Amino acid sequence: MSELLLLAIALLAAAFVGFNIGGATTAPAFGPAVGASLVSKGLAGGLMAAFFGVGAWTIGRRVVDTLGNSLVGGADVFTVRASVVVLGFIGLALFVGNRFEVPASTSMTTVGAIAGLGMASGDLDWTVLGEIVVWWVVAPLVGFGVAVAIGRYYYPRVEEWMDVHEADGHLLTVDRSGTVPSIRLSASHSDELVGGGIVLGVGCLMAFSSGSSNIANVIAPLVGSGSVEINPGIVLGSIAVAAGALTIARRTLETLGNEITELPLPAAVVVAPVSALLVVILSMLGIPASFVIIATLSIAGIGFGRSLRNGSDVASMIGGGHRTDGSGPNPGEDDAEIDFDPGTTARVVALQHTIPAFATFGAYVTSVIFLV
Repeated sequence: MSELLLLAIALLAAAFVGFNIGGATTAPAFGPAVGASLVSKGLAGGLMAAFFGVGAWTIGRRVVDTLGNSLVGGADVFTVRASVVVLGFIGLALFVGNRFEVPASTSMTTVGAIAGLGMASGDLDWTVLGEIVVWWVVAPLVGFGVAVAIGRYYYPRVEEWMDVHEADGHLLTVDRSGTVPSIRLSASHSDELVGGGIVLGVGCLMAFSSGSSNIANVIAPLVGSGSVEINPGIVLGSIAVAAGALTIARRTLETLGNEITELPLPAAVVVAPVSALLVVILSMLGIPASFVIIATLSIAGIGFGRSLRNGSDVASMIGGGHRTDGSGPNPGEDDAEIDFDPGTTARVVALQHTIPAFATFGAYVTSVIFLV
């Protein structure tokens, strides 16, 4: 097989990964805004594409350098053939995660696939890998701890604040009356502007954090192999993500927008910025961060903190129950809206780590057989 054909396959594989990232990450970012009718699904996809691109262009290149050059030694290991293997396993792992309805961590899967290649070739930098893994442990625990504190002490205030500033109707609309479509501000009441602006701003922050971390999952193997320069790679990767955000993301936006009661809007307003800020900080350090894992633990933290506020003890929570007789310290509060289930949380987190392990093992075996 010629190198030109291999490069074409690698570019298609990268585009497939980016397309799926756009489809999978738009709903968590803008699902609350779409569910609250602040923006349309099309405008949500456009905002996702724009802020992903900004995050990729500004901070994302640091993570690309870590995965494309530091982890396994760049072009010495990342041949075009190796890039196809790595990108193939990333795409396959995303498919497996979607098949089992578990949001797999694209960043962890990418690191796993690259690490499998590095172990097979003997060029894996274990120091860099160790630093990444340490941050993977620390960041979700920080998110969990912050969310527990907010859920235990401040969540009722967030609820009250969101009720006061609740938006009604679309905050932004697309005006197509002119030759060039433009975005128009629809809301005029101050409460609508504040409440809707917060929810929409959180979505834009999540999109930015996704770009800062996830662009490396799309183009790092190609940049590391020297097949694509980083700037054109960021542009191509961002276009692929935009295509996913504007097409297949409409389904997940519809689902998440209609089922957003599973995670109430006040909780989403807490979890999203906590998770996004941690991802941005790690991206600035060049660490490929897992927004999915951090957000999962943050959601669990909100539920755990609310359970503590309503008087549940640890034993009852592990057993899957909580007090419903109003005997806790805040008997008037209803904690049913955010239920903390340790068993479910453990199962989801375990599967989220199993999928990257599958990518690592698969890339290692394939590299040993066909590349080394």
